[in-house]
Amino acid sequence: MTENAKTFGSIGAESEGVDLPTEPCVMLIFGATGDLTKRLLVPALYNLACDGLLSDRFAVLGTATRQITSEQFCANLSSEDEGIRAFHTRKAFDAKRWDDLIGRFSYQAGSFDDVEHFKRLRASVEKLGEQYKTGGNVLFYFATAPRFFGTICDNLKKAGFQQGEGWRRIIVEKPFGTDLESALKLNQEVLAYWNEDQIYRVDHYLGKETVQNLLAFRFSNSMFEPLWNSNYIDNIQFNVCESVDVGSRGGYYDKSGVMRDMMQNHMFQMLAYLCMEPPGSFDPDAIRNEKAKLLESVRIYTPEEVPEHVVRGQYGPSFDDKGEVQKPGYREEKDVDPQSSTETFAAARLMIDNWRWNGVPIYLRSGKALWKRGTEIVVEFKKAPVSLFRGTPVTELSANRLVFHVQPYQGIELLFQAKIPGPRLQLQNVDMGFQYGAAFKASRYTGYEVMIYSCTHGDATLFSRSDLVEAAWRIAQPILDYWKATPAQDFPNYTRNSWGPKVAYDLLERDGRKWFEVVTPEALEQTPLFKGADPVLLNSVILAMTPRTVTRGEFIIKHGEMANEMFLICRGEVEVLNASGHCIRILKDGDFFGEIALIQSVPRTATIRAATLCDLFVLKKKDFSRILRDHPQFAEAVIDVANVRYQLTVTMDELMNYHSQD
Repeated sequence: MTENAKTFGSIGAESEGVDLPTEPCVMLIFGATGDLTKRLLVPALYNLACDGLLSDRFAVLGTATRQITSEQFCANLSSEDEGIRAFHTRKAFDAKRWDDLIGRFSYQAGSFDDVEHFKRLRASVEKLGEQYKTGGNVLFYFATAPRFFGTICDNLKKAGFQQGEGWRRIIVEKPFGTDLESALKLNQEVLAYWNEDQIYRVDHYLGKETVQNLLAFRFSNSMFEPLWNSNYIDNIQFNVCESVDVGSRGGYYDKSGVMRDMMQNHMFQMLAYLCMEPPGSFDPDAIRNEKAKLLESVRIYTPEEVPEHVVRGQYGPSFDDKGEVQKPGYREEKDVDPQSSTETFAAARLMIDNWRWNGVPIYLRSGKALWKRGTEIVVEFKKAPVSLFRGTPVTELSANRLVFHVQPYQGIELLFQAKIPGPRLQLQNVDMGFQYGAAFKASRYTGYEVMIYSCTHGDATLFSRSDLVEAAWRIAQPILDYWKATPAQDFPNYTRNSWGPKVAYDLLERDGRKWFEVVTPEALEQTPLFKGADPVLLNSVILAMTPRTVTRGEFIIKHGEMANEMFLICRGEVEVLNASGHCIRILKDGDFFGEIALIQSVPRTATIRAATLCDLFVLKKKDFSRILRDHPQFAEAVIDVANVRYQLTVTMDELMNYHSQD
């Protein structure tokens, strides 16, 4: 890591004595026996301890209604199956560090509405403060449902927690309200007991290194700032795709939906970071002021405008080749209303009504039970004029794109075009990529490390202020109101493990645009040819894949044709037909076919016909052969895969054939 990198700081880096540890304090966790504590908060504290960023004068007191002792509480957090060993994020577990950390934990059972319990908590906090010499500093963590916030604040005051030396700060979890009205009420409840500068509304997404790096990227690299406006940027896309379903959270999710659970908080916060005006400084309030201005500039839709700019979806069951249900749809999930209109997918076109972004559409998309897991921000620049290439083989230019990978891969890519080596002017997409894992000695953090660390130092940069919360709800509220008044008639409208409902694609196609689908190495590995392949090879293949759209009934490949390309279905369904023309299989979003063509040029053994409008990614053999020429170290591995997984014998010359037909 360079000295410049150290100056900015990287909480995810292995400490080299550059960063100060957390300030001394007692951390009092309300709701300490819940999943949030064991899965995220405790692993975050453990990571800080391992990296030398947790003060030795830091103690934890947990409280909840569960009647267990301190010893049982600590034993549960240390257990193999449900404790730190199951949820830590480091490559190796450091038992010595953990023993030191858990030795600073204690627990006290009681009810949130029992003021006597709070008086006992205060006595325990004061005792811990003396033992660990914390200077009276107390960090209250509300890991509870928002309905308890007011009661907890009231009893903290009655028990005298607001008096004494040192600072008092509270961290409150999302969701901060369920709509604009409840958010306003919740702000009033909390602000009745605490000053704004004592309240830290947490959004763990903002603790991710890539999200934090949006600020560093924008304001430390002067080459991009002149381009960061409507003169050069065509559109911006935010994608938060989850492959998991609602699981055991059906009861919660059915009262929430993706707009409340993901868009109103995480995605609007990322939008604010990416599009805000340059702040006067990196002072927390300077940054939060600009974020608030940005969110207040987002156009608020009328009820009549909502269906034009926002669409929704709900996943249905998945089926096997025989038509049998493999996994249930959302309405069949545990604790979900069988007639539920709760959205598990949403896509929106937002407009920012200010000078910088006038006319630039901002597209947001998020959903459950999709075909991949991935969070990306795609900044798509306006295309160069293709007329410059008149008289050359170049007939179309791709847009330059800047891609921020947030999770599970953290990094930044710049996608542009370069000339393919050879006598003719032909272009291919290439990229310049930065990966956190390659550039920094970083541990995989939960996102809560930065939040806890920053709060102890009084740094509110990554936390929401009351006006930010309210501005975000003002954007979302008309959408929620329209959906409540107009129940969906077409649910479910997308299949599990697909790319989402067709209406999301129609939203962009009406504008003459398409979603930029980020094919991840994880997705590419679904085909046996690339399973376990080297990341460099996978990345090269992804960049060589080109989009193609086919209409319903169109033949993609025909029986007996020579095979020279493979396909990935981005959206739609295709039929696999036998020699007699009978459909023997249906392939859907995320499926691959024709990969043997990359290994051998042989006649096709089946016919593939589009059953619906389809968007495909195509990888031609000549491009794959060129990749292997550029990276010959992969060729032998591909030959081995052909032999083991496909029982094919391929020579090096056959594999590297550069003159295959298109």
